[in-house]
Amino acid sequence: MTADVPDREPDGERNPHLATVLTLLVALIGIACLCTLAPALVWPGLTLGIALIVVALAASSSQPRPLRLSAMSADVLPHRPAISPTDLARAVADPLIVFDNGGVVVHANPAALNAFGVTPGTMLQLRFRAPELQSLIEHALNGIDINMPVEYAERFPIELAYRVSITRLDRASGLFALVFRDQSEARRIDRMRADFIANASHELRTPLASISGFIETLRGPARNDATARDRFLGIMHDQTGRMARLIDDLLSLSRVEMKPMLRPGERADLRAILEAVIATTSPRALEADVAIETRFEEGAFEVSGDRDELFQVFENLLENACKYGRSGGRVDVSLRRMEEGGQIGLAASVRDHGPGIAPDHIPRITERFYRVDAEASRSQKGTGLGLAIVKHIVTRHNARLLIRSKVGEGTDFTVFFPDIAEK
Repeated sequence: MTADVPDREPDGERNPHLATVLTLLVALIGIACLCTLAPALVWPGLTLGIALIVVALAASSSQPRPLRLSAMSADVLPHRPAISPTDLARAVADPLIVFDNGGVVVHANPAALNAFGVTPGTMLQLRFRAPELQSLIEHALNGIDINMPVEYAERFPIELAYRVSITRLDRASGLFALVFRDQSEARRIDRMRADFIANASHELRTPLASISGFIETLRGPARNDATARDRFLGIMHDQTGRMARLIDDLLSLSRVEMKPMLRPGERADLRAILEAVIATTSPRALEADVAIETRFEEGAFEVSGDRDELFQVFENLLENACKYGRSGGRVDVSLRRMEEGGQIGLAASVRDHGPGIAPDHIPRITERFYRVDAEASRSQKGTGLGLAIVKHIVTRHNARLLIRSKVGEGTDFTVFFPDIAEK
């Protein structure tokens, strides 16, 4: 139980004229004492006292009385306009539909209008034919518990996944709010994660199964067969090397994905990096009977970047060009200034003259484990992760990977850096 407490003022503010009155009283007492001691000063003292009283009254009347908090009315506070339910619904990013107890749409925010095309007057059960939504709406209209959300998917024009729930807004008016929470991005990430685990498991399981089979053969029928033993050991060596490369690429990709965007300030010389990559890759190009030709423009080619990561990018691109474009017999490495998308920047390109890539494969070749020709990739000891690593490093450097290819004429991979180093 609580009692109302009357408003109280601080002692110093209970009477705003208290200090003035006390000062005047002391002055008058002083004048009286002075007149007692010197009768000749009675009239001057009386005149001075009257003057002090007039001045004190004038000063006290000009001082405003402080306002108490409880006396502040709504007129003192700033006016705040009321926010309508329609404005609140418009501010919600997810699709939101308000309907009445007849299942008729009363209001739909812009997100709902764009996603489903519903307008006031639409019958919900005619627009949403999915059984799970039909059941959810029917339960709401019949007053059954509607706290459990349901999953709903729209498949046209693109596939979208939603978690849908209904909330009763007002029993008197019979209004309900149908809210669609978009789960599409989360589902896409979950699917990518599941695909990645499945692909990685498959890639590791294949060489493991091969090694296990050869070990079983060497312990059994080929125990004393020296020729079979040497051949099987060579295959097992290749398979363990394949697993080692796959694990290295998985770790490399994981490290790149965990790193934030590159911070400005660190500089890398593209010319020096490409020259070092060519020197490292030349022995393998010679084995593949591929000639590496360079066309570097004059001038400085410094960019914001990490030298080791950019080395990995161009090493991957040059090795791929030598392996998969070897039928062309030549790989061109160029460094130039160019314009792309209205921006001037530096471009480093690796171009082969091999069979090329069909247009439908180009958007997907940077995906993990995606291969244009799986058998050719495995025969070239590819892991299916090289271009995924390239893409992540390039993105981390605020650059762009441009892929141009034509079947029968080869493929061109260009890394474009929009930020030219200041001279």
